[in-house]
Amino acid sequence: MDKKNRPYVCPVELACSLDNFLRRLVHNPQKILETYVSKGMTVLDLGCGPGFFTTALAELVGEGGKVIAADLQQGMLDKVRKKIRGTDLGKVVELHKCQNEMIGISQTVDFVLAFWMVHEVPDQDKLFRELRSALRPEGNIFIIEPKFHVSLKSFETMINRVENIGLKIIERPKVVFSRAVLFKI
Repeated sequence: MDKKNRPYVCPVELACSLDNFLRRLVHNPQKILETYVSKGMTVLDLGCGPGFFTTALAELVGEGGKVIAADLQQGMLDKVRKKIRGTDLGKVVELHKCQNEMIGISQTVDFVLAFWMVHEVPDQDKLFRELRSALRPEGNIFIIEPKFHVSLKSFETMINRVENIGLKIIERPKVVFSRAVLFKI
């Protein structure tokens, strides 16, 4: 989706607010994800931004796995590219620029991480249908939304949308400053 049709997309110029030492103290990627991601998995880091979670995901899936770092903004993908350049993570991470009205990946995935980005998507029903079709059997979608942008009522409405496409809630993990839910097919 292009930026003009979206309610708000965190601009590349603010990427430092998404990836810094203080945020790492609050949202330790390893701790948040290690229960759900394992060696050999294929993971979609949707709305990866500057790659705050991308590198942790790549370490968790290891050499036999794959992380698709997907973002709407090329500038964010450029930041991820710079972050992994010259490391072994470059063998695991595939950068993907989303299309205007869809993610547009061709692979199926075991796990989708959508951290603080679903509220930026105008057509959430379309997003969730695309994510469901990209999930392998027994795949999971982990959605985390910021409490300061997403009300409890809006979050519950979003959950109903996901359940309406056939996914089931399996957990509501605690994530600081966030509302979180894990779905399974």
